[in-house]
Amino acid sequence: MPSKFKAAGRRAGPPKGKGGKGGKSKGKRSFGGARKFDSARVADIEDVESDVSEEEDLLSDDVSEDDGSDSENEQEQPSSRPYFALMQSLSKEKESAPRAKRRKLAHQLEDGKSSSGLNQGATEVDEGGGVDGDEDEDRDVDHVEEAEEGPDDDVMVNDDDDDIPDSSDPFETHFVNPDNELLQRRLKAIQTDEYLQSNSLQNGWRLIKNLPGKDSAQSPLLQPSISGPSSLKLKHRLIETATRKRPTFDKLEQVLYPLTFSYNDILFCGRTTQNAENLRRMACLHSVNHVFKTRDKVIKNNAKLAKEGENSDFEPRDQGFTRPKVLMLLPTRNSAVKMVNSICALCEPEQQENRKRFDDSYLDKEAKFSADRPDDFRELFDGNDDDMFRIGVKFTRKTIKYFAQFYNSDILIASPLGMRMAIGSEEDKGKKQKGVDFDFLSSIEIVVVDQADALLMQNWEHVEFVLDHLNRQPREAHDCDFSRVREWYLDGRAANFRQTLVFSAFNAPELAELHRRHGRNWEGRVRVQPEAYPGAIEDLGVKVKQTFSRFEAPSIAAEPDARFEYFKSAVVPSLLKKHRSGGGGGGGTLIFVPSYLDFVRVRNYLATSAATSSLTFGAVSEYAEVGAASRARSHFLSGRHQVLLYTERAHHFRRYGLRGARRVLMYGLPDNPLFYREIAGGYLGRSEQDLRLEPGQGSVRVLFSRYDLLRLERVVGSKRVGRMLREKGDTFDFV
Repeated sequence: MPSKFKAAGRRAGPPKGKGGKGGKSKGKRSFGGARKFDSARVADIEDVESDVSEEEDLLSDDVSEDDGSDSENEQEQPSSRPYFALMQSLSKEKESAPRAKRRKLAHQLEDGKSSSGLNQGATEVDEGGGVDGDEDEDRDVDHVEEAEEGPDDDVMVNDDDDDIPDSSDPFETHFVNPDNELLQRRLKAIQTDEYLQSNSLQNGWRLIKNLPGKDSAQSPLLQPSISGPSSLKLKHRLIETATRKRPTFDKLEQVLYPLTFSYNDILFCGRTTQNAENLRRMACLHSVNHVFKTRDKVIKNNAKLAKEGENSDFEPRDQGFTRPKVLMLLPTRNSAVKMVNSICALCEPEQQENRKRFDDSYLDKEAKFSADRPDDFRELFDGNDDDMFRIGVKFTRKTIKYFAQFYNSDILIASPLGMRMAIGSEEDKGKKQKGVDFDFLSSIEIVVVDQADALLMQNWEHVEFVLDHLNRQPREAHDCDFSRVREWYLDGRAANFRQTLVFSAFNAPELAELHRRHGRNWEGRVRVQPEAYPGAIEDLGVKVKQTFSRFEAPSIAAEPDARFEYFKSAVVPSLLKKHRSGGGGGGGTLIFVPSYLDFVRVRNYLATSAATSSLTFGAVSEYAEVGAASRARSHFLSGRHQVLLYTERAHHFRRYGLRGARRVLMYGLPDNPLFYREIAGGYLGRSEQDLRLEPGQGSVRVLFSRYDLLRLERVVGSKRVGRMLREKGDTFDFV
């Protein structure tokens, strides 16, 4: 992945995936490619080979997944005949280059008749993937070379009979003919940041709605209940398939569908593997319905203008600056496959252009993980987990075309990194790209951010960068007919009409800030979350003592320093005491550190402080190579590492089955409450099963401050969190 886009901060770090160009990585692989920190302290313990070999056998699945990572020494050995090796490699390059070129020429001759004249069905038509002479594995599989079409170049024909304007259709009232007086009032309130907040419960979900303005009577709090697709304002071509796929809605869908189809900005904080497919179907149905209504209205007005001639007084305002109307930001190529399949299931196209190319570039049917991995892990990382991709999807009358040029597309599907690379940078000017280009984002009217919790574990700066470039005035005209551009586009108000849908497993400060900054929709914004959290501490599956220690911090900026000082003064002495007590009492301590910056701070302290010089420790972070992580885990199991540092992102991307833990210290709470259950309950429970820990003797200690409200509520439960933050005592024990 390009290193120039790495960001500093809590979420900083290289995005994860299979590689930069959509293919599988080869050879040695690490979490981020950065040099690992060598500071670790290993105890000199004799007769530990049996424990080490036992652990290495248990880790074989992880090592085989990254084949070649433990052959580091073999790879680094210099050739005994360097001159011969050099000449041989040059000879291979010389022989291979013409062959690669001949293959491409043959491919062009075979497919070069006319891609537009082929019946597609599910036919691949390669329209620009790799024509610049690079080798196949270095090719950008998402690259498209296609002319930008003018505004009248599409071939979709309007054959619906539902084009009579409906004053009750949210599409009409939000985009086409909004109440001008209400609109101006709300736009003014958005400028002054005046919102009226309301809180309500519906079907077991809590809705926190922020509506521009201070008039409490300007809008009903709860949307009318919708029992199924028949109650939605859908295009006729979608009603039948939507009803067949999902005839009735469940309780969650009854809450979300009215909000979504009313064009509210939504932050949903309850995504699970169980409701993921329903959320995906809802987002795709809404997006496709919006695209169909937009395009059909343009084509209907085209026909009317052509019929009435040049002397007509009809002056429709029905377009944006560019064609793309929907942007979907997803974490992996496999997520894109699921989204595309959902779109196809709803549209049921007769033909799919470039489908074979899409399957070749995005599908990975190999089973990568066994059933013992958590459901959310397999949902995210099964299939092609490359996080560098972008693809344009174009709709015509009977066809869905993949790999359409962005300016010719209706829906853009991309990862944050892929979209940022598509936008480009000033550094790219004069190379193969023309520099920065974000005009294709100027007319986006719906943004879908699915699996936002997974995007938090990538480089969150990419998400912010993409959203910051939405709905800007275009730098070029792109054959736009400005006489038909809607006035609020010309006035620079497009962001106030754009709908932003964010689906996440939990809420986080970054998501709340995104919802606040980019949720400037004049319809208002809504956060939907569970009515109450029972708490992960109630479902560990093992009996352990859980101690929550609160420390005070004067401000959120001073919180990292306060946490570190509390760790040194209150936690380290107890670790050293257990170590000095003998009998291995100081071993088996797992320190979980959510933030990589905090991890570096703690690791350096353990490595350099005189107070901890007698404490042996190892570290597993998102930057650790597989071999180094395996050795650290092995030493932790055998006791050569009394302490093991472990980061949240390492757990997110690997879900290591750590063994040998007798106690867990959480330097901070994880964002994902499932991680608390897997680490506190899973690792200690495994030690009990392995007879390394007596039942009930495991312990968990958690450090928290008042700024950990969101994470703490998900772990201890909504009923306990208020008391733990307000009471004078700073220690809370649970069994």
